[in-house]
Amino acid sequence: QVHLVESGGGLAQPGGSLRLSCAASGRTFSSLPMGWFRQAPGKEREFVARVNWSGGSTSYADSVKGRFTISRDNAKNMVYLQMNSLKPEDTAVYYCNTVLGDSTPSGSWGQGTQVTVSS
Repeated sequence: QVHLVESGGGLAQPGGSLRLSCAASGRTFSSLPMGWFRQAPGKEREFVARVNWSGGSTSYADSVKGRFTISRDNAKNMVYLQMNSLKPEDTAVYYCNTVLGDSTPSGSWGQGTQVTVSS
């Protein structure tokens, strides 16, 4: 079981940047694909990005491709999401989780971190 704690959210202006962090505990972390998901008000939680166990392979939702970058540091048990060129529609609570297959969350959810993009 992997326990996850997200941080780094906040208020950003359109076109701005934020970097989210996810601290993971658990011996199996370094062998698991990890992902970021988000849930906007009134909407279902959706997939944002995925990174494989080594960090050598990534995939993204079309809505964030070219703007967001997912990465991981297995030595520190951390997963990151660098978000650039932020848009108001990126406003959501962001969560990290283990990933099954291409984009299915497979573990317990943390508390998430709020990202608000507004001028």
